[in-house]
Amino acid sequence: MISPRNLTASLKEFFANRGFTSAVVGLSGGIDSAVTLAIAAEALGSKNVFGLIMPETGVSSPKSAQLAEMVAQQFSVKTVTFPLDKSLQALIGLPWGFSPLANQNIRPRLRMLLLYHFALTRKCLVLGTSNKSEILLGYGTKFGDFAADIEVIGNLYKTEVYELAEKLKIPKQIIVRPPTAELHPTQTDEEELGGSYKVIDKILQNIEKSGFILPKNPDELTQKIYLRVMQNRHKTETTPVL
Repeated sequence: MISPRNLTASLKEFFANRGFTSAVVGLSGGIDSAVTLAIAAEALGSKNVFGLIMPETGVSSPKSAQLAEMVAQQFSVKTVTFPLDKSLQALIGLPWGFSPLANQNIRPRLRMLLLYHFALTRKCLVLGTSNKSEILLGYGTKFGDFAADIEVIGNLYKTEVYELAEKLKIPKQIIVRPPTAELHPTQTDEEELGGSYKVIDKILQNIEKSGFILPKNPDELTQKIYLRVMQNRHKTETTPVL
């Protein structure tokens, strides 16, 4: 059983041991950031948690900001909204050329730059919002959404995050919303990954139990997930030192 109390106690202890009292969370309107915010508000007190909302016109759905504000109000957390548009205009169209993937990855890296700027300005720590499924899959941007001072839900599979969201009474509109990183207007996680998180989490659990050995006679999705896990391990490993 997933216990919000255990996560809250662990986060509270983490902050106390490091001499910090406040935190900032990037709020996307999605379930991961909502659950992270709820745990942080309980652990540190609502007045010590800030939500940073960073939309992009034409890419971020207006509903994302609305849901982000909704969950912040539910847990009495103050928010700051900073649209990415002007900053992105300065970064896209760089002199060394164009790459669709590189341009997509600018967004999460820019968001993390803003989160750390806020954190240093307000003397707080940045809370990551990546779950265990995303971390194992490498389904995130290196030095972007995978950068944080602590991953609050990093030991919970995506399906476990949904269970926790119900216990924390996260708004239903957020729970039922298809997960998306909003890297482009029509992007959804499950379509990109090739299966539902319910199925993918079972595959990940089996891969983890096997010691990251591909099972015999795997189906197509299992092969795809295994390959993604192995190819993306560099995203979450400590930077090598020669």
